[in-house]
Formats: sequence, structure tokens, C-alpha cells
Amino acid sequence: MAGGQGIPLALLALLTLQGVGAVEATNRIHHAEFQQRVGPSQQEDGEFQQAFNADEMFHVDLQKQETVWRLPEFGRFASFEAQGALQNSAAGKWWLNVLAQHSNVSQSHFEPPEVMVFPKRRVELGDPNVLICYADKFWPSIITITWLRNGQEVTDGVLETVFYPRDDNRFRKFSYLPFVPSRGDYYDCRVEHWGLPTALLKHWEPQVPLPASESTETLVCALGLAVGVICIIMGTILIIKDMKMNGDHDQRGAL
Repeated sequence: MAGGQGIPLALLALLTLQGVGAVEATNRIHHAEFQQRVGPSQQEDGEFQQAFNADEMFHVDLQKQETVWRLPEFGRFASFEAQGALQNSAAGKWWLNVLAQHSNVSQSHFEPPEVMVFPKRRVELGDPNVLICYADKFWPSIITITWLRNGQEVTDGVLETVFYPRDDNRFRKFSYLPFVPSRGDYYDCRVEHWGLPTALLKHWEPQVPLPASESTETLVCALGLAVGVICIIMGTILIIKDMKMNGDHDQRGAL
């Protein structure tokens, strides 16, 4: 049982994380699945996923009963029947009931997530981009990730990954928010988890240099023009003074 010696009062979970086979000494295929029941609503949920070197290859949508490839191209070179995952899910639910009936339910230690927010690529004002909220090292696998723009919740275009199990039986998860960087906008990724006393807000805003305003540009041009005029005046004065000194010198020489 991941995350502690007992079964949490609000969560009953069965988790399997194993290396299915070694392609090479440094390459591993991981298969992970779990079933959980959340109280007091007794809502059940689960997951079935396969990864290569910790990168997801596919997972099975247990509600839609279909295989979802991480990249569509993967499905051209391999196949997986979702029915196998559904059978495993049914077996997991059966074992979940057995654990619930025969286990001494106790409170386990909750592990809060570590959260980071960063853009997919370099930020340019007006250039469409994607913000990524990464929650890592949390247990159990119950978490809520919400996006806020200028303090208001955003749902359009938001995408989330499934839970990615770690080798230590904790979890990680990504949430993606497409956005167009605009000056003055700011974003927060709000994360709620049983290991956090209150919701965690991770702040982000575009870090781009401020362009010179029109007034600043006008001032710079005016200063440049003024300096030019002063240089012309000073040059003219120096020329006249030099010509006068040469004239006086010539007069003295004639005497």
C-alpha cells in the first residue's frame, strides 16, 4: 500500500508499479494501475497506464472504455485492447472491497505536492504560448488544479494529464493552459490537496522588458535635437572666434 502503513479514512487504494520488461539495461517499461474509493461519498476512481522510461505511452480511459495514446503516432506502431484494462479494473475493485472489509482502517501520512509554473517556450507579447503547472511528489492521488487569470478562474482550453506514478509510489501530474501573453495579465495555478492546509497559489506573470513609451521616445528625440543644435552653435562660435583671432594677428603683423 503506497503512502503509509494503513489505509486512509477517506481513501482506499490499490496501486501496482512494476517494470514489465527491460529493453536494455537503462530502458524500462512501467505498468501502473490503481483503484481508489473516496469517502464519505464512496466515489470510486482508477487508472491504467503504461510508460517507457517514465514517459507515458498510453492510458485507458476507464469511463469511455478506450485506449488513449500520449501521441497519436504511437498508435500506428502498437496496439492495446482496452478490454484488458477493464478486466484489471474489475479485479482491482474486488480486491479493494476485500481490503476494506479486512483491513484496520487508519490515517496515513499525506504528502503535499511540490508545484512549479513555467511557459512551454520563450514568452513574447502577443505570441500564443502554453503555461504548464507541474505538481510533483504528492500522495494520495487526489488533487485539484485550477487556473486563474487576473484572479478569475479560467477553464477554456485547459488540459490535464493522468496521474504519473513515481518509483517511491507518490504521484505527479501536469496541467496545461493555452494563453496569449499580454502586458498587465498575471496567472495563478491553484492546487488543492489533502496534504496542504489551504489551497496553494503559484504565481506567474510575463517577464518581458518594458518598451519605451511614445513620450519617452519624443523626449529622447528632443534631447538629441537639442544636443545637435548646441553643438552647431558652439562650433559656429569657435569658428568665428578663431577667425577673429587670426584677423587680429594679421593686423599686428602689418604694423
